[in-house]
Amino acid sequence: MLKHSFALFSIFLCSFGALAQNDILLKDYDPVSIYNVPKTKIEKAKYPVIDFHSHAYAKSEAELQEWVKTMDRFGVEKTIILTGQTGKAFDSIYDIYSKYGNHFELWCGFDYTGYKEKGWPQKAIKELERCFKKGAKGIGELGDKGAGLKNSKPIPALGMHIDDERMIPLLKRCGELGMPVNVHVADPYWMYLPIDVHNDGMMNAANWKIDTDNKDLLMHAELINTLEEAVKANPGTTFIACHVANCSHDLEILGRLFDTYENLYADIAARYAENAPVPRRTKAFFEKYQDRLVYGTDMGMDASMYETTFRILETADEHFYGKELFSYHWPLNGLDLNDITLKKMYHENSKKILK
Repeated sequence: MLKHSFALFSIFLCSFGALAQNDILLKDYDPVSIYNVPKTKIEKAKYPVIDFHSHAYAKSEAELQEWVKTMDRFGVEKTIILTGQTGKAFDSIYDIYSKYGNHFELWCGFDYTGYKEKGWPQKAIKELERCFKKGAKGIGELGDKGAGLKNSKPIPALGMHIDDERMIPLLKRCGELGMPVNVHVADPYWMYLPIDVHNDGMMNAANWKIDTDNKDLLMHAELINTLEEAVKANPGTTFIACHVANCSHDLEILGRLFDTYENLYADIAARYAENAPVPRRTKAFFEKYQDRLVYGTDMGMDASMYETTFRILETADEHFYGKELFSYHWPLNGLDLNDITLKKMYHENSKKILK
């Protein structure tokens, strides 16, 4: 009788567990690592750092002052602010951030106003030169997720991509002025795959997805091709493909571009969650192309952001989560990069680009 009751109780527990599991929503999945492994707390980067990819997150003097304190605490000597702005909007951001000397460097965008009209490149170059005289040191972040160039203000250039012949005079002028160009093409590859039970990035798909049914959008390979064509057509201009050109799924795509074009670099900003799950492959790539990669964040200005990114790059820690920064279910792993690679990615390559 007792054995029978225990069996019934076991069945009840199993049934209850199955029901509870069925009630868990995918969006609420919040794993906690069970592994007893080293947990390294990074107080400061191992070497001086230039953050090559950030934005104008601070909206007040108080926030800017706090950001500078955080940068100093973690060893970040300079942050590149990719405003994407032109005109008075760029000027106002420049006037605020330039008060902090070498802590920040401001980059502008392109003014696409009238980009379908004859003579637009010359007008855009005139504004580019004005921003340069104001203090802009580079261009970015230019962005194209398939519909055309959108990130620059005040208007997008829908239907025009980075390799468009109208862009050639602007990109050429950037090279003449010594202004590097930061370009965002495509997005992580899982976004181009069916959102089904096999999709590796489905945890983010509710808010982050490419409309692959839209025939007017360029897809991943086509966008990489627009980047390549622009880089090839403008050998005197330095390009930075941000987010490792959104090729975390297959870094050999970016490697081929590095092998072909000396004027191409890439930043690693905002793709830590995509790269850290495959630490051995990523480490090998980063160390092989250590002369072409630069550190970047693109994730705000909080201390936890610097701590997590430096932990991923510097340590051999395994299977940890960065929930305050990433919404993937993937665990993160340290890359344990060698000192030479760290020095180059943190600082030396950036100085070479910035001259």
